[in-house]
Amino acid sequence: MKAIKFTYVLVFALALTMAATGCRKSPVGLVDLKGQRTGKPGEGQLTPLPPVPSVTQPVYPDGVVPLPTTDGRPLEEIFDFDRAPLAAQTVYFEFDSSVVKGSERPRVEAVAAYLQGTPGVALLVEGHCDERGTEEYNRALGERRALAVREMLVLQLGVNGDRVHTRSYGEDRPADPRQTEAAYAKNRRGEFVVLRPK
Repeated sequence: MKAIKFTYVLVFALALTMAATGCRKSPVGLVDLKGQRTGKPGEGQLTPLPPVPSVTQPVYPDGVVPLPTTDGRPLEEIFDFDRAPLAAQTVYFEFDSSVVKGSERPRVEAVAAYLQGTPGVALLVEGHCDERGTEEYNRALGERRALAVREMLVLQLGVNGDRVHTRSYGEDRPADPRQTEAAYAKNRRGEFVVLRPK
């Protein structure tokens, strides 16, 4: 009990000591800031501040303005979709496969060349399937196809991965709605959409 009382007395004494000393009347160790007056009011000269760099006109070392980030937003909010430039480069797949065939590689190379020559755009790779298989399976297969094309663009052809997005439509958007082998072959595809910042 005596120890507790002693502690209270010690804390009280410390608080009184701090309150009694307070702050010094004249600050010590202040550094004169440029643009501030020195000395007493009415005395001294005002030093001009250096100009502030513009934040509305950023300068990029390579001269290429970076594409906007998605931040979880739908691509449609950030980009305008343009299917025309790469419509002829559609990649086709074998049944139940996400392997990019050797015969389709020149198409992917053409897409990589387009991207390297057009730095202000991004790319959406859409994966599609024919109608055989369940909806869930085809959605997953379409995603694997889109990712396989993206992997070739990024890992083999040197495209910046931040520029290539993927999306799977599964069997939802057939190029040919007929139920024939020729139609199924057209529907097993990866399509390219150029994304232009809005």
